[in-house]
Amino acid sequence: MAAQYEVRARNFSESSENRIHSDDIARKYGFKGALVPGVAVYGHLTYPLVQAYGADWLGHSVDNLRLIKPAYHGDRLIVSMGADGVTCHNDSGDLLATLASATPHTLPKEDYVHLLEGEFKSLDRVEIGWDTVIPEQPFAPWEYTLTAEENARYTREVDDHLELYKDYVHPHLMCSLANTILTREYVMPTWIHVGTESRHHAPLKVGDTIAIRAVPVDKWERKGHQFIRIYAGFWRGDELTTDLLHTAIFRVAA
Repeated sequence: MAAQYEVRARNFSESSENRIHSDDIARKYGFKGALVPGVAVYGHLTYPLVQAYGADWLGHSVDNLRLIKPAYHGDRLIVSMGADGVTCHNDSGDLLATLASATPHTLPKEDYVHLLEGEFKSLDRVEIGWDTVIPEQPFAPWEYTLTAEENARYTREVDDHLELYKDYVHPHLMCSLANTILTREYVMPTWIHVGTESRHHAPLKVGDTIAIRAVPVDKWERKGHQFIRIYAGFWRGDELTTDLLHTAIFRVAA
């Protein structure tokens, strides 16, 4: 088991609707260039945990991702695992992200599920804004099949070639689905993923079809930034396999 490994950060989202992944817009907000997706940084952070614990971690763990500073395309990332989780630094020694992780015997599942039972938000995409983010109004559920092709693409994006991903779904894909939940509901021209708390109740396998249900649970403003937090659950039949709290800045302070 390697307690530390290195990988090159890659920005594979230059053409996305989110222009924080483009150099020109990111620089307007004070960054030195386009931001590497936070979900990719998460994917890198999961590598030593899955290498150490395998499918047990994928199916029975909790983790808390904090994205502290951005990673840029080409950055050398130093990913280190310790007793309390995993850290990611760049060549300059800046702490970019942390992933606290635990593998408890039992995981509570009911914290936010009841919020999914209200009247669904309209399927029409509207531009995200303070008035269009309505806490406790759930999004319409949808289904997604976790194909081998998609799983392979997400493993390539983070250069993770562990053998078990021939059968099991990569956490990078699962966290990316939380981004997809947001962009299915809202037009989001410039936004930043800042953290995700995930609970893995059962491992998902390539070929599984899941029902995805989500609801905004909070919004707030701090230092001119406007934030949204959503709760999302992934069901395989009647089984809740994964749920998470996903947090983003949807309006970046100028």
